[in-house]
Amino acid sequence: MDKVSNFVELKKSNKIWAIGSIHSNLKSFTSIKKFLLNNFEANDTLIFLGNVIGLGNYSKETLNSVLDLRFSLMSKFKLKPESIVFLRGAQEEMFSKLLQLQLAPNPTEILEWMFDHGVNETIKSYGFSESEVKKIASSGTLNISKWTSNLNKAIHDNPGHVQYFLNLKHAAYSHTKKILFVNRGVDISRPLSAQNDCFWWGYQNFSTMQQPYKTFLRIVRGYESEHINQLEMSKNSIVCTLFKQPLSNNRILCGIFGENGEILDLFENK
Repeated sequence: MDKVSNFVELKKSNKIWAIGSIHSNLKSFTSIKKFLLNNFEANDTLIFLGNVIGLGNYSKETLNSVLDLRFSLMSKFKLKPESIVFLRGAQEEMFSKLLQLQLAPNPTEILEWMFDHGVNETIKSYGFSESEVKKIASSGTLNISKWTSNLNKAIHDNPGHVQYFLNLKHAAYSHTKKILFVNRGVDISRPLSAQNDCFWWGYQNFSTMQQPYKTFLRIVRGYESEHINQLEMSKNSIVCTLFKQPLSNNRILCGIFGENGEILDLFENK
């Protein structure tokens, strides 16, 4: 593991499996999960590219299923923890900020913006009312603190959820430093350590980059806002995007990669 805790240098692997944004689509993920359980091998590595939660109706349940897959693979193959990596996506970033809403200078506006981007579905899956939270957001710091404390308790009541949010990484890369995995993008003019929030909010012109970034011949990401056929484009480009717009299409895109950036397979849920 990299000395900087936000990044992971992957162990030597036969295959690197990457799963794009799930967005709480439990039914679609169940298909991917079954495929992985039948085809993952002992010397493989698995990376979730962020946005496991949010937008869909089953954030809590989807995260439970993801963690169950992790447990099953680790038990079956006696994997070390670093064999399965979780990246931070925009949904996880917003949800983490929501837990500190009492510190925001304008909590009502921030909450509204987060809800417009899908965080409302996540809090509902943990048993909280959207309308109730909106009222609390305008009722002062003390009431907001009480509510975020209750939300934290709800997260603690679900085994593994706290650890998931605490151990999210910003990026991962192969030990050869030929392939990089992120949620959404990077600013190619900056080193990895100076990206700030580009990893989950993206960066202009990233999709059309023509030259490798540092030593990385391939960059794999799990989300993109453009409405184009990314899966077909990814086969012959530096940037491989494992996501397909629109958000409502219920598709989860996945890939299998070699340590030097090779695309071994690209597939989606059935």
